[in-house]
Amino acid sequence: MRSSWSAVLNGVLVALLAVLVPLGAAAVWADRVLGDEDAYVAAMAPLARDPDVRRAVAGQATTAIAKQIDAGPFQGAVTGLLGEAVASFVDTEAFRTAWNAANRAAHHAFFSALDSGAGNTVSVDLAPVIAQVKADLMADGVPFVDRIPETHTAITVMEYENLGALRKGFHVLQVAGIWLPVATLVLVAVAVAVSARRRTALAATGVGLAVGALLLAAAVPLGRRLTLGDLPADVDRAAAGAVYDALTAFLRTTAWGVLAAGVALALGAWLAGRLPRPG
Repeated sequence: MRSSWSAVLNGVLVALLAVLVPLGAAAVWADRVLGDEDAYVAAMAPLARDPDVRRAVAGQATTAIAKQIDAGPFQGAVTGLLGEAVASFVDTEAFRTAWNAANRAAHHAFFSALDSGAGNTVSVDLAPVIAQVKADLMADGVPFVDRIPETHTAITVMEYENLGALRKGFHVLQVAGIWLPVATLVLVAVAVAVSARRRTALAATGVGLAVGALLLAAAVPLGRRLTLGDLPADVDRAAAGAVYDALTAFLRTTAWGVLAAGVALALGAWLAGRLPRPG
């Protein structure tokens, strides 16, 4: 009877951990990565060196600036100069500084949208980039550049059809960011403490962690495919994919870390049961 009860308990433990691991990781991610401005900017910062992101920024910034200039028959030549200048600028340290500033503003705007329910996109305002390019071109004496007004052009990296549902789900994850990992640890401790066969319970814990980690690892690329598939046709998918990968790096790292811990725990418990007892 105790053996049957132990088997049921271990089965429930594996199932619960398989659910709690990805949910807990998503909750911590929402609270500590997406929800924290500094962490968000730090996650996005490496994208200033990503070729797809730089290409998308250069293209949209050039188009936005060129629209503000009426150079008559010289329009093509001026646009070409602008394109070269912007392409050169996005390879500088000044661009990386402007990129971080733009992402800090984007984070604030996104959470304002979550709080107010207004808007359905996550975008990065290129105004700091355009302002710096204009200053550089004016310093080089490029004609017509002084006609460029202050321009706010956003590069869209994510779009959502139902921001209200996203807001509710995100706030739930933020609240659960502390409690879900704690609940998972308490569950494991209780299950091992009441189990008649603690080594078996530890092995079940390892299996549950590994299964949950695999589900999390599978969910990240699935989410990528769904997110990019829902983007409008005019959004650069390569750049949006780079943004998604940067923001979900924590989830991928967590998945592999938990998988390694789960396998090690399950294997250790199994080996402990196979070793001969002293005496």
